[in-house]
Amino acid sequence: MVVLREGMCPGLDEDLLRELRAANIKTVEDLVSSDIEEVAQKCCVSYKALFAIRRVLLAQHTAFPVSGADLYEELLNSTAILSTGNPSLDKLLDSGVYTGEITEFCGGPGSGKSQVCFGVSVHISLHLKQSVIFIDTSGGLTAARLLQMLKTETRNAEEQMEALQRIHIFRLFDIYDLLDVLYHLRSGGLQQVCVGGGSVKALIVDSVSAVIAPLLGRKHNEGMSLMIQVATILKTITKDFNVAALVTNYMIRSVSGEVQPGLGASWSHVPRTRILLKRPEEAHQSGLQPSLGSGLRSATIIKSSRQPCHIRAEFDLKWWSRSEETSRKRKLDQMDS
Repeated sequence: MVVLREGMCPGLDEDLLRELRAANIKTVEDLVSSDIEEVAQKCCVSYKALFAIRRVLLAQHTAFPVSGADLYEELLNSTAILSTGNPSLDKLLDSGVYTGEITEFCGGPGSGKSQVCFGVSVHISLHLKQSVIFIDTSGGLTAARLLQMLKTETRNAEEQMEALQRIHIFRLFDIYDLLDVLYHLRSGGLQQVCVGGGSVKALIVDSVSAVIAPLLGRKHNEGMSLMIQVATILKTITKDFNVAALVTNYMIRSVSGEVQPGLGASWSHVPRTRILLKRPEEAHQSGLQPSLGSGLRSATIIKSSRQPCHIRAEFDLKWWSRSEETSRKRKLDQMDS
C-alpha cells in the first residue's frame, strides 16, 4: 500500500495532498478506487486535473497483464542450460543446471558437494568458455586443485590459464561479507568480471550454510532476516543477469531423528532444485565403509519443478579428474551409443 506523497506525479502538490487527506484519501489505492467526480467536488479541484493524476498513478503502480505466450517467449530467450560436465548428473537435472534458478546440492561430510562445485566450475570455464563466480566460505578451494583438474582435461597450458582466469574466487567466512559481495555483484560487479572473459553464467556458493547456520537460533534473532536477504539477492542476480546459482548445504538430524537439509523450512523454498548427495547405499548395507579414494556417489532429487522427486542416479566424482585420453574414449563411447 503506497502512501500519497507530494511530488509523486505532476499536479500532486502540498495543497491538494492536504485536501485529499481531509477527505480520508491517504494512499494510491484510496485515490484510484474512489469516485473521481465526488472527490473533485469535496476537494474543490478540477475534475480533469484529478483524473490526470489518477491516470499517472495507475500507470506507475498498476501491474499490467502479460500473455502466457509472451512469458514463454521471454523464457526461451533468457534461459540457458549449462552442462555440469557429468552425464549422469546432467540426465538427473534434465540436461544440466538452468540459468535464472538456484540449484542446491546437500549432503553430509564427504558426500562430494565441494567436488561437484569444483567440477562444474572447471567444465563451464574450459568447455563452455563462460566465466564463473565462486564464493568459497569453507576454505576448501585452491587454484592448485583447479589447475590439477584442468590438466586432466587439456594439455594445452594456454587453455588451462585462460580457463583459470575465467573462474573468479571470493573467499569469505561470515554472512556480512557474503552480503557485501552479492550486493557488489548485483550493482555492477558482474559486468566488471566479464571484461576480458566470457559472460558470467554461474554463481557458486560453497557453502551457504557455513555462514548462515551460526546465526540461526534463539540467541541470534537477526539470523532469519539475514538468511532471507541472502535468498532475495541470490534470486535477484539469477533473474536479472540470467545466471545459474549453485549452493551447497549440510544435513541435520531433526527431533524425530529424520535426516534433512539444514537451514530450516524457510530456506527450503529458496532453491528450485534440490539434490541429495551421499555415498552408495550398497557399501553401508554390506557393513563396509567406502574407501576414501572411492569417487562413487549417489544423487537423489528431493525437490524439482521439472523432474519427479526421488529419482536417483549414481555418478563418479572422478569424472572431472579423468585423464585426457580417458575423456576422449568416453566421448566416443557416448557418440556410439
